[in-house]
Amino acid sequence: MVVGEATIETQLAVIGAGTGGYAAAFRAADLGLDVTLIDVEKRPGGVCLLRGCIPSKALLHVAGLIDDARAAGSMGVTFQDPEIDLHGVRQWKDGVVDRLTKGLLKLCKQREVQLVQGRATFESSKEVRVSGSETTHIRFEHAILATGSRPIALSGAPFGDGGRVMSSAGALELTDIPPRLLVVGAGYVGMELGSVYAALGSQVTVVELMDEILPGLDRDLVRPLERHVKEIFEAIHLETKIAELSEDGDEVVVTLEGKVDEPRQTFDRVLVAIGRRPNSEEIGLENTDVEVDERGFVRVDEQQRTADERIFAVGDVVGGMMLAHKAMYEGKLAAEVIAGEPAAFDAQAIPAIIFTDPAIAWAGLMENEAREEGREVKIARFSWKASGRAMTMNAPEGLTKMILEPDTGRILGVGIVGREAGELIAEGVLAIEMGAVAMDLALTIHAHPTLAETIEESAAAFLGHPTHILPPR
Repeated sequence: MVVGEATIETQLAVIGAGTGGYAAAFRAADLGLDVTLIDVEKRPGGVCLLRGCIPSKALLHVAGLIDDARAAGSMGVTFQDPEIDLHGVRQWKDGVVDRLTKGLLKLCKQREVQLVQGRATFESSKEVRVSGSETTHIRFEHAILATGSRPIALSGAPFGDGGRVMSSAGALELTDIPPRLLVVGAGYVGMELGSVYAALGSQVTVVELMDEILPGLDRDLVRPLERHVKEIFEAIHLETKIAELSEDGDEVVVTLEGKVDEPRQTFDRVLVAIGRRPNSEEIGLENTDVEVDERGFVRVDEQQRTADERIFAVGDVVGGMMLAHKAMYEGKLAAEVIAGEPAAFDAQAIPAIIFTDPAIAWAGLMENEAREEGREVKIARFSWKASGRAMTMNAPEGLTKMILEPDTGRILGVGIVGREAGELIAEGVLAIEMGAVAMDLALTIHAHPTLAETIEESAAAFLGHPTHILPPR
């Protein structure tokens, strides 16, 4: 150790202050542990809060306002075309992030969680070295690894400051509104941010290697969104890939390979949204007994334990569904195990949401997954064209769908596409988690007129007595 370097001793070192990390730190502190939270950023919150979930949803809300204003003419209300103050939009988005990070800083102080800024590297299974403004060694009894993930770049086109090839983080900076934007990848990030830029005025072209947008997702849920994005995007090229890409001044010249009439095209910016990889390299895991798989994800058991008895791992770095709420769940679970509480990962369903318009949300078993598994299920559907509330919101392009056990009526999965689907899915998650059957939901009085009624009606459709659609034969 270099003379003058500080040493901190703590019961629990949490490495990474994203959703999984700060949730772990807060739960551990509530359970009486001495906690040190380490992150390269000055502020806690991680990718989700600083340049992911929160800023993207702020911009999606702005995009939704613009779209609603344009659609209001069909309801007899006409607005002038919105004038977009890009600086004002950025200020509002950044203000949301600032308020939330200040809240986390206050909670750290109230819970007496020590914050250390810097990059942590394991020197052993009981000590990390933190490099930053001040170099520090932290000795711990246990550690929770919550280092998250990062966007995957195209080969030969790394993300860089000031470049015209952007990651999702770069796109959220909202430097400008490019007249022509290419989105590489038709997953949820591509669809969300593509929708934002289309609403703000960009001509958006999407390139996807697979033969459908949102590949792998239930097509019943995707179709309403597919119809919408075909209207707002300039073009969607499926079964197509980037063969060449080069920046030429203020433009990006791209050669496309696949089902496309014009292989060589020019854009003002390119957003690459082709997935994420775990942040497990160059953090000294070789100095511990922690094991990673061939893709770099840290191996853990049902209690988030790694192969090193002192070290746990949570969130994106362990793989699975790379979602903030899953990371929070795992973080709190790991903290409880370290504190001696009886805990293990036993969630029956994890909700996933795509915050487009219409939004898509799902949890549990989906129809396509049941088919792949050869599992016998029964499907119940309720179209929002029969929903009074959806019609009054001018949002009839929706569907609520349930996957059930044929004999018992137990709810195995719920999928929703439509306005506010992300808010509605919670009832479906609870139903799956509690082992509810269709009768439980059908006999629960849902307020009228609400979108939540579509869940009751779907359950009633399975039982053969829906009100606002004909009973299935």
